[in-house]
Amino acid sequence: MEIAIRQGWPLEQAQHVAELYEQAFGMKFARAIPNQAARVAVLSQCFVPDFSFAAMQNGKVVGLAGFQTQAGALTQGMDAKQLIDSLGPIKGIWACAILALFERKAAHNELMMDGIAVDSAIRGQGIGSQLLDAIMDYAQAHGFESVRLGVIDSNPRARKLYQARGFVATKEERFPHLKWLVGFSGATTMVKALN
Repeated sequence: MEIAIRQGWPLEQAQHVAELYEQAFGMKFARAIPNQAARVAVLSQCFVPDFSFAAMQNGKVVGLAGFQTQAGALTQGMDAKQLIDSLGPIKGIWACAILALFERKAAHNELMMDGIAVDSAIRGQGIGSQLLDAIMDYAQAHGFESVRLGVIDSNPRARKLYQARGFVATKEERFPHLKWLVGFSGATTMVKALN
């Protein structure tokens, strides 16, 4: 299986990339946008491919690692206007309120990862690690001082991967009373300093 890692991806694959992102993170967005087709449609309209690395196989995106800097983010198009335009005023405002709970901003000289998604048919083949390496290489090449990410408590495998790559837990948040709303009851902020 030939996999090529590249920054960005062709915009004509936005629908497919949104479906891939939905596979990995759909439950995180489910309370904000309960209808799966609507979630995919919103995602496909909000991506800024330059703020990602894609794993390509035969010209098709099979893995994605998004990131955020002070210059922008993979999902920066998912703002209040876009949500209200796509979902209508009531559902759009509801989505804004829920998604605000997840909002994090990259600090100065920091690259923040927005997560890694790999096609379920080819997981376990090291593609996530290759995407993480691409993010780390990009961060070092562009002079960032650190890379930050968040891991939810229901994804211990990801936390182990990040720990093995030198990420250190810097903050633990627990919110069991919000599990019904966001789909998980805690998250850990992890940071890797770059020299």
